[in-house]
Amino acid sequence: MSMRKVVLSLPPLVFAASTALAQPAGTAPSAHALPPPPAVSDAMLTPVPQPKRVIATWDEALGYLRARSTDLRVALDQVLQAEAQTRTALAAYLPTINATGTYMHNFLTSTALQLTKDAAGNPAGVTTYTIPTENSLGGSIQLQQALINVQAFDLISIDELGGDAAKLSVDDQKRTLLLGVANQIVSVVTAEREAEINRGGLRVALQQAEITSRKQALGAANGLDVVRAKQNAANARAALVTGDEALREAREALGLALGIPEETGVAPDINVDGMVQSAMASCRVAPSVDDRADVAAAHTKLQAAKRSLRNVYFQFLPTVYAQSAVSTTSQNTGFAPSTTWNIQGILSVPIWDGGARYGALRSARAAEDIASQQLEALRRQAIVQVEQAQRQLLVAEQSAVVAREQRDLAAQNDNMTQAAYMAGQGTSLELVTASEAHRQAELNLTLQEFTVVKARVLAMLALASCPW
Repeated sequence: MSMRKVVLSLPPLVFAASTALAQPAGTAPSAHALPPPPAVSDAMLTPVPQPKRVIATWDEALGYLRARSTDLRVALDQVLQAEAQTRTALAAYLPTINATGTYMHNFLTSTALQLTKDAAGNPAGVTTYTIPTENSLGGSIQLQQALINVQAFDLISIDELGGDAAKLSVDDQKRTLLLGVANQIVSVVTAEREAEINRGGLRVALQQAEITSRKQALGAANGLDVVRAKQNAANARAALVTGDEALREAREALGLALGIPEETGVAPDINVDGMVQSAMASCRVAPSVDDRADVAAAHTKLQAAKRSLRNVYFQFLPTVYAQSAVSTTSQNTGFAPSTTWNIQGILSVPIWDGGARYGALRSARAAEDIASQQLEALRRQAIVQVEQAQRQLLVAEQSAVVAREQRDLAAQNDNMTQAAYMAGQGTSLELVTASEAHRQAELNLTLQEFTVVKARVLAMLALASCPW
């Protein structure tokens, strides 16, 4: 049976291929050599087929993340929204130019006579005209520029802080996504290894049932021995069914993490340690907790909240605008020119607005306190997460050492129990118990060894920035 190559560093954890849960590689061979087991066949011994989509390298997984992750896309869109708000704030301080055009038709008019004179001032004739003009065109262009508007000018830098916070949130989202994908890849490898062990356990249970049936035929075993052997095989089948479903769910979880709504597997010959190292190479260790992207984003949001509070006070200041307008009309304006051009200076002094500014002050103070408390809570949580990640790595490594020792002892006990049972010593209950204990010890060791991989990734990414 093929095995998955897993090479881990500090300390190295080597998984041995196991067929029928025989003595694992790296363990001292038992002095009780067993004869070849009988050949068995069963439909459930066939491994779960590989899915259509298989991840072979970390770069391939990263490519799926960049192209298909909805969480990353949302975070990037929030950056665009923040940049748009900055541009909107800048527009409030830039000049505005508006043009208007009008066409007017009067239904009720009257005719008037006007005496005209020549250049010498002598009467020259009578001119008829309509009052008001039946059809007329008009247009104007108006320009306005804020000269003194402290609130609008300060709002530009506040929105820029919001953009910086959104960009930091993207970096933290990348860190979270990378951690999730790395864990899902390891989970798939773990589930496949567990399925392999379960399948090997079923093979051993079927072989033991076959041996027990032969012994019963020879009169060396009774019906209770056969029932116990079959019960062991049934338990192995149940574990196999559950393990295979866990494998499919792990593949589906990996697919969802990569933005693929289907089972996604991992190449059988993948080097898990190499993939983990590639994942961690996509990030860099932050100097301190305050430099972690999510904490830095919360700190930036606090700065923006403080600036927003100050910005409310600027609403009490007067504003000064310059305004110029050019207008023209086709109507007969008499002695006034049909085209005019003016320039104005506008001073606006806020006196009373019903208390809206005071309400905005209270809201801004509360928002500042909320941002401060969120920063402090997030910082405390980050400190604990870093400490826990380091401790989890140590605990995982120690647990893996203990689990390996338990597996070796369980393997020796199973080997010796089988040898004793075949020699006519021991009971079928001891045989079944030793076999189940060996199978469970193999599963525990697999889980603990891959837990070390997850703990190493978590310890690296708990205090990291991932600008990939």
